[in-house]
Amino acid sequence: MSTTTEAQPLGPEYQTIFDPTTCTRRGLCPVTQIRNKGDPFESHSLYFEQHGSGHEKIVFIMGLNSTSFGWLPQVEHFARSPKYSALVFDNRGVGLSGAPRGPYTTSGMAEDVVALLEYIGWTAKHDLHVVGISLGGMIAQELATRIPDRIASLSLVVTTAGGRFWSNVPPWKGFTSLSRLFVTSDPEAKIPTIMNMLFPPDWLEEKAVNDPSGRTNRDIQSAVYKRRFDITRPQTPIGAMSQMAAGLTHYVSNERLGRISKTIPKVLILTGDQDNLIRPQNSLHMRDHMPEAEFIWWEKTGHGISGQWKVRFNELLERVIEEGRTAAAASST
Repeated sequence: MSTTTEAQPLGPEYQTIFDPTTCTRRGLCPVTQIRNKGDPFESHSLYFEQHGSGHEKIVFIMGLNSTSFGWLPQVEHFARSPKYSALVFDNRGVGLSGAPRGPYTTSGMAEDVVALLEYIGWTAKHDLHVVGISLGGMIAQELATRIPDRIASLSLVVTTAGGRFWSNVPPWKGFTSLSRLFVTSDPEAKIPTIMNMLFPPDWLEEKAVNDPSGRTNRDIQSAVYKRRFDITRPQTPIGAMSQMAAGLTHYVSNERLGRISKTIPKVLILTGDQDNLIRPQNSLHMRDHMPEAEFIWWEKTGHGISGQWKVRFNELLERVIEEGRTAAAASST
């Protein structure tokens, strides 16, 4: 049964990076209670925020060991339009959500999303536009196999179907960067590693477009990450390692990829050519087994694609949402 929530009072520790004037509700979704599971080691809640109140409902699913704050450029854009509602949340094991006993799986994390959608009442047919990036794209694949009838469009961004060992393990630069992040406790010391892991080096040193102060892209992105670290609850080791386990064990078969491609009205596969965390070839593999999907390859683009090219990324999502809505309407007639 669907249950629509009201905004919940939260303590001062529940700080947010998002604009409070666009927030229509935020709180904790009691995932375990909704699932009716009694295992105390699995008890957890998901922290979520909804911004905007438009009829086009977007579900943003973030990647490995990153909070929902990573969707800041998208929430700022879509929440200010009367057309959209944007739902963001912290996956289990990071941010303000609970960190149950691991290891996690992408299928289990997808079940978390199903529980959250039930909790807020987003359950109508072909009513959702799901956007998953990196590990979030893996979770989105599992979500699409569970509630395909609710999804109008599915955007799989810098992600993989997994299965083969080399499909789940990052390239060497990404692997060494993740290793340094795991052993570095000082948040500000992590920022240079994150910059070089997520973005192409040439782009980082370029002057940012339309920045009146003349800052570089590195300056701007570093400031964004510092702000995020300043208000984000530190991730627990069990949360970090358990999310990593979910990514390493993720697998969606070719047959399931084909079924997703066939049943979801609009599917987008988007990747960049300089991704240090998930090889672009994994997107080519998905393209080969999802014949109905649209495939886009952006050059001079890193893993942090939604922040590097936020205007182009948001415009692309707008088009995908519109095409998904049109295709869903056509399929129901």
